[in-house]
This record gives sequence, structure tokens and C-alpha cells, in this order.
Amino acid sequence: MSYQEEDNNAGKILLAALAGAGAGIIAGILLAPDKGSNTLENWKGAATKYSGQLGEQATKISTDLEAKFKEYSGKLEDLTGAGSLRLQGNWDDLKGKLKQQYAQLTDEDLTYAEGKGDELVGKLQDKLGKGKAEITKMLNDLKA
Repeated sequence: MSYQEEDNNAGKILLAALAGAGAGIIAGILLAPDKGSNTLENWKGAATKYSGQLGEQATKISTDLEAKFKEYSGKLEDLTGAGSLRLQGNWDDLKGKLKQQYAQLTDEDLTYAEGKGDELVGKLQDKLGKGKAEITKMLNDLKA
């Protein structure tokens, strides 16, 4: 095969590719169900709808994972005994120190009865926004 025949074949291939692309464009325009701007708006609407659904699902999964994590974290603390409350000293003195440290705490928040440590820890968790282990450690570290 000579150089001239190869050059001629390349031209034929290029011409066929351009003709195919042109035919595809014309067929797409003639057979399109809607105008291009309408199709684009439909795509935008679908993308917005599905992105909203995806965001909602991600939020739900995140909330579920957080709840499971807290549940398993609490179970692990119970198993290891890390969550045991061991108050040392006079409770009234300890209560005074806590009130000095955290002004938002009230007498009702700091009500403590023997054997009801979990209730105290729960109230402090809600009021201070800290985890059970952190509250328990803070209380155990307090000394009258």
C-alpha cells in the first residue's frame, strides 16, 4: 500500500466520522421529546429533588449512628465499670464547689440521694452538655 492510498483511507475515515456525528446531531434534534431548555430544567428539577432526598437520608443515618454510638458507649462503660460514681466527702461541700464552677446549676440539678447517682449524672449531662464518663470523672475528682 502506498503513502497516497493510506492518506486517502484516512480522509475517508474522517469524512465518515463527521458524517456519522452530523447524522446523530440531526437525529437528536428531530427526535428530541422537548426543547433543550425544557429538558435542562427537567434535569435541574430532578437533581434538586434527589439531592434533597439524599440529604435527608444522610441526616437520618447520621442521627441513627450517633444514637447507636451513645448506646454502645454507655454499655461499654457499664461493662468496664468506668462509669461508677464514687463521691468523696460531704455532698453539701461538693455541691458548693460545683455551683461555683458552673453557675447555671441549681439546687434541683444537684439533688443527690444515696444510690441515685445515675439520676444526678443524667441531670448534669443535660445541663452541662457533657458525656456520662466526663461527668462521672468530674464528680469523682471533686474533693470536699
